[in-house]
Amino acid sequence: MSENLKNRNEIPAEFKWDIESMFPDEDDWERDVEWCVSESRAFASSFKGKLTESAETLLEALKKRDEIHSKIEHCMIYAHQKKDEDNRITKYVEMDDKAGSAISKIMANTAFFLPELLEADEEKIKAFLSDNAELKLYAFALEDIMREKAHILSEKEENIMAQLSEVTAATGDIFKMLNNAELDFGEIEDEDGKLKKLTHGNYLSFMQCRNRNVRANAFSGVYESYKRLINTIATNYNYSVKKACTNARLRNYSSARAHALGKTNIDEDVYDNLITVAHDFLPALHKYMELRKRALGIDSLKMYDVYVPLINIPEKDIEYSEAIDICKRGLNVLGEEYLSIFYEGTHGGKWVDVYENEGKTSGAYSFGSYLSKPFVLLNYNHRLSDVFTLAHEMGHSINSYYTRKNQPYVYGDYSIFTAEVASTVNEVLLMKHLLKEEKDPEMRKYLITDFLEQFRATVFRQTMFAEFEAMAHSEVENGGVLTAEWLCNNYEDLNAQYHGPSLEKDDYIRYEWARIPHFYNDFYVFQYATGYSAATAISSRILTEGKPAVDDYIRFLGAGSSDYAVETLKIAGVDMSKPEPIRAALETFSSLVDELCELM
Repeated sequence: MSENLKNRNEIPAEFKWDIESMFPDEDDWERDVEWCVSESRAFASSFKGKLTESAETLLEALKKRDEIHSKIEHCMIYAHQKKDEDNRITKYVEMDDKAGSAISKIMANTAFFLPELLEADEEKIKAFLSDNAELKLYAFALEDIMREKAHILSEKEENIMAQLSEVTAATGDIFKMLNNAELDFGEIEDEDGKLKKLTHGNYLSFMQCRNRNVRANAFSGVYESYKRLINTIATNYNYSVKKACTNARLRNYSSARAHALGKTNIDEDVYDNLITVAHDFLPALHKYMELRKRALGIDSLKMYDVYVPLINIPEKDIEYSEAIDICKRGLNVLGEEYLSIFYEGTHGGKWVDVYENEGKTSGAYSFGSYLSKPFVLLNYNHRLSDVFTLAHEMGHSINSYYTRKNQPYVYGDYSIFTAEVASTVNEVLLMKHLLKEEKDPEMRKYLITDFLEQFRATVFRQTMFAEFEAMAHSEVENGGVLTAEWLCNNYEDLNAQYHGPSLEKDDYIRYEWARIPHFYNDFYVFQYATGYSAATAISSRILTEGKPAVDDYIRFLGAGSSDYAVETLKIAGVDMSKPEPIRAALETFSSLVDELCELM
């Protein structure tokens, strides 16, 4: 008998986020969307051609721009997250689309803003800042805009780009709909012989199953589905990469990567350092793969053997309430204030949407507007890995909480380069706590292997993704086409290079690129690896130095985007412009592999 997912109305309210608090009356959502579009037209009428007439006019324009942006962001996020609750509900698909259309109109109506601002003499803007104390709030934002001067187009060109944005975003939306609403992985038998629907949410659980046939069937079940659509997905991704390369060329960047990193003033050397250092430590990863093969007692190591725990300890069902308690104990070193925020978010605050339901978006994320709670989407499945996911996503949300508490809207977000730091500090602190407290030798080995898996999946795997992205964009920039054959062959070769000679070739891993949603957010994934490296350094400092390091870390969490990403990380004691944090993180991985070899 098949065990089916529950419909959303069958999930108890205590395990759902309260997105409705954003718009208790959805008629207000409609009015706010229309207000934002209308006000963006009025914005153009009021400020076009007059933007830098005086410091007061510029200040008024900046405030009005923030008001429009914050309100439409609130509307967009509400529609997006309501759709994520169940992607099959047409109403929220339409609202999400309407919000996207409204954003395109707003961008078009306000497209004059940057070109006109950049036409002004920089000395004039500096004089405005000296003359108007209130305008000084925007000093860093204006500095950052001026930094991008060479890449801002004319007013007419910016207007065209804005109007096209809704269309150019299509590839990501198409993939999301294919991935979450159309793909069906069918059913497989679990280790007890019961039929279960194979989903994004339970795939990893199947891959961690001790029964090798179950793992193999889950692996083939998922990738057969992508294989059937591989030409469609390849075509979609090809146009996603073309879009990135075209945008970079139009904005006078040397490459799509330079464009993506330039938005947050990240030097491309940071990207290259990551790949170089990861390659230096591939022998340690190969050693780990050989250890995995021996520990599992198998003649040939397949990709579906990479996720199963090496230590055969029965997986304990961990209730959500227990997961919260485990996280709190692990994060105790961060102090009472941090723990109280964590508790509020996971209890009465109703930040978290806990369980999987039919149609719900897969995976996990933290998301919210400047005006809303920092919500968390989970697909909690009662495993230790889900406890780490909770710690991870709450790290993001508490980062958002501190940022919005300490920064005005203009600096009320944070760079994607720093985004993964707060989440990963939580994971590393939780793991180190569990290792410190664990007395059972077998469980200690289990935790070490889990820690190694975090390194493998977050540093090595995301670096491999980053290298694949760089190859794909370079291919298009050099006149090539990303066919299914090119994508599959290059991904397969890269996967073999990273995992080493112990891993046997199979017929499916070549399709893995096709299921990675982050590839539609160009040059995003490398920041998981750099973030993990930074987080390793920060967590070590917290555990070594105590309160002074915690105080610095909390200040970092509240910094938002008030400075460039590399500079805000320095507040917490880490310099990511250098390769040392990455090297130190992978030296930890290498030493853990050696320790596990001795223990086993």
